[in-house]
Amino acid sequence: MRVSIVGSGYVGTTIAACFADLGHEVVNIDIDESIVEQLNAGTPPIHEPGLADLVSTHAGDRLTASTDYEDLLDTEVTFLALPTPSNEDGSNDTSIIEAAAETLGATLAATSDRHLVVVKSTVVPGTTETVVAPAVEAGGDLTRGEDFEVAMNPEFLREGTAVEDFRHPDKIVFGTDTAFAGDRLNAVFDPLVDASNADTAVVETGIREAEMIKYANNAFLASKVSLINELGNICKAYDVDSYEVADAIGLDDRIGARFLRSGLGWGGSCFLKDVSAIAAAGRAKGYDPVMLDAAVTVNDRQPVQLLSLMDRHVDVAGERVAVLGLSFKPGTDDIRNARSIPVIEGLLERDATVVAYDPVASDRMREQFPDIEYADSPEAAVDGAAAALVVTEWDEIAALDDAFDTMATPVVVDGRRAIDRRDGIIYEGLTW
Repeated sequence: MRVSIVGSGYVGTTIAACFADLGHEVVNIDIDESIVEQLNAGTPPIHEPGLADLVSTHAGDRLTASTDYEDLLDTEVTFLALPTPSNEDGSNDTSIIEAAAETLGATLAATSDRHLVVVKSTVVPGTTETVVAPAVEAGGDLTRGEDFEVAMNPEFLREGTAVEDFRHPDKIVFGTDTAFAGDRLNAVFDPLVDASNADTAVVETGIREAEMIKYANNAFLASKVSLINELGNICKAYDVDSYEVADAIGLDDRIGARFLRSGLGWGGSCFLKDVSAIAAAGRAKGYDPVMLDAAVTVNDRQPVQLLSLMDRHVDVAGERVAVLGLSFKPGTDDIRNARSIPVIEGLLERDATVVAYDPVASDRMREQFPDIEYADSPEAAVDGAAAALVVTEWDEIAALDDAFDTMATPVVVDGRRAIDRRDGIIYEGLTW
């Protein structure tokens, strides 16, 4: 099929490359000329394992990029993979996707072919039908149901494993209200389901249900992490190994073993934004989302807990402190809502000299904290430090051992249970 994608961030670039790999002809539309040039040269604008190989393989052939919406006119379906950032009250700012939908409508006015517009962005229930569809209509004086149809296809891609998640999904969700939309979405994804994913659940549901499924998915996972962190904090107070507790409760199939590693909490672009947005949507309808608010509160508290454990052992004013890991998780250079940010801020408030290390995210963090030191290796970061704070469990950080002997005072506060306890270091696990 001929597929177009508007937006070339983490989701847009990944699905564009993966759709091309399935055999579709794909055009990726973005307003940023530098990103378009990168993609056409075979280089992805983001760090994601496996993505560079796909982009370099298909760029200039089945995958092209453009700043001109007219280049999507010969496609049959357009996915809108655009940011929906948070407003101050946590609700979604839909201005970016609205503007793109209007431009898309103006472009589609030049063709008589009925087009499918698929919202891939995370939006609250009702947005596809009451915001996106009217914007397409207004942009080109079009009529939904005659000139175009809309659908919702939420993404469940994890940064660091996005390509693998696309290739082997737990589920694919189609939110449609017409046979035309359902048939076209099935045609797009049939090659994926046929490629050894016969057991993948294909959920065909309504548009609003599909919108809500994405929020319910992320809100549940975020709440599960915050709950195990809350329990881990209590375990810490009673000198109980929270990981042994988690291993036991994870044997209950009603609970499951995944997402039970207590620690510094969740970051990234999705969990905070999605939990805040669906909580705000609940409040807008008169419902008080107490548990969702609590999940955010617990998560925000974890970096404070980490710093307080450090304070028990050393006064870092004027001292060198190593922050090990900057990205919100291993395998990505994304620092959005990364737990390293409040940790660095807390250290600077304590007048510490911060030296940070991350294998891929230092350049991005340098834009936010240009005045701290960035080390070329984790060994260099801990050399002479009064404390080392483990924030992201990259393999090279987890492998540190003898390097801690070069610290001025060997205080290691581990937010991810990445480091082995041993004699010769003062070790504190965040929740164990």
